[in-house]
Amino acid sequence: MDFLFMPNLSPNLAARLESAIGSSHVAADPTVCSQYAVDEIVPSVVAKPSFAEQVAEIVRFAALERLTLIACGHRTKLQIGMPPSRYDIALDMTGLNQIAHYDPGDLTVSADAGANFNDLAAPLYKQKQFLPLSVPFYFESTIGGIIASGVDSSLRHSYGTARDFLIGAEFVDGTGRLCKSGGRVVKNVTGYDLHKLLIGSFGTLAVITRLNFRTFPAAPSSRAFVISFHAHDDALAFNNLVECSPLRPASIDLLSPQLMQLFLEAEKNAPEPPAAPLQGKFLADSWHLCVSVEGTPEVCERASRELHRLATSPETKHAQLIIFDESEGADLWHYVGQSIPLVLEASPSAAIFKISTLPARLAPLLRELRALAGQASFPHAILARACGVLYFALLPPADTTSSLYRLAEVATAVFSLCSAENASATLPWCPTQLKCHVNIWGPDFGAPVS
Repeated sequence: MDFLFMPNLSPNLAARLESAIGSSHVAADPTVCSQYAVDEIVPSVVAKPSFAEQVAEIVRFAALERLTLIACGHRTKLQIGMPPSRYDIALDMTGLNQIAHYDPGDLTVSADAGANFNDLAAPLYKQKQFLPLSVPFYFESTIGGIIASGVDSSLRHSYGTARDFLIGAEFVDGTGRLCKSGGRVVKNVTGYDLHKLLIGSFGTLAVITRLNFRTFPAAPSSRAFVISFHAHDDALAFNNLVECSPLRPASIDLLSPQLMQLFLEAEKNAPEPPAAPLQGKFLADSWHLCVSVEGTPEVCERASRELHRLATSPETKHAQLIIFDESEGADLWHYVGQSIPLVLEASPSAAIFKISTLPARLAPLLRELRALAGQASFPHAILARACGVLYFALLPPADTTSSLYRLAEVATAVFSLCSAENASATLPWCPTQLKCHVNIWGPDFGAPVS
């Protein structure tokens, strides 16, 4: 990979930053800086603060020197967005990694932005609580990165997105001021919910330093169901039956045959064999509706009976019903949650769209998207959530110039289709070269005036 190193526009930048926050918090080695590259553009210096006041000092320094900075954590989602026009300072937030406050009785927790999600999940697990943030890359993701990128998870079906349980935040604005919004109380009626503007802002509004969440009790039991269909229309029709039933699933996700095949290949290549293998359980060339239910064992047992009744009703055109207990379904839900990393690992040149539409429009939109991919002879994989969010991955068979141009044509057609269908579409994951031909935020997105 050829990196573009940014010219140092501020004399002695590293030395001056060192005088402000200490030499142990600054790195200017090109090898280190290249690890923070964004779309092959490398910063001049890396700053790694340990507390919020240092973050404020770095932002003030950058503002006075008219330098650009990009805040990051473990950099799992740093490639989302258009290439930066300038990139002077990489602001590594992983030094702010403490669990600042946790009150199990009040169901609230506060964590620094650089804290790893797994490190936060551990103390919650001990108290039989959790945060419904099992987003892509969550093993490596920081709390701040999850919120700033605005990615969702399957559990949004029942728990909502982060805006439904983020109750406060501390952050540094563009002038270097330390700011707060919300608090550590679930029912806080003071002021505006400014902290919710930080969700999906990608660090453009402020640098997040701490986040406060409402936690949730962990369900005593869970059950997973996979109903397979020959056509996605039949799967979505069955989903409507589930939605109209007394069932209240924790999640409902529709997997295309190609995506399930990627799951099976990932399991086959795993360093350790799984306790409950998925191999041989699913029909090839089928669409799979994955439903999870949480609650007491009695609730899960009733859900099992109800789903079996719906699946065997005359109006259901299903091909297969598989019921997993809690341990058997763990691997499946891991793969569903990590669909995007698995797609990118299998096809590094993949272009993955995130599209939001009305649930009733999912079926016709899926037909049109598949037709576009078929016309271009592109393999594709689809993950669709019952709430109307779907991920559409184009998988180029080769990383060539001609393939890139075809990919750009299909991407443009996808944006046009979504606009005609009144659906919202972005292209969060794609090759850097594709961004020279397609705006990942859509053709109607206007760049801010500098």
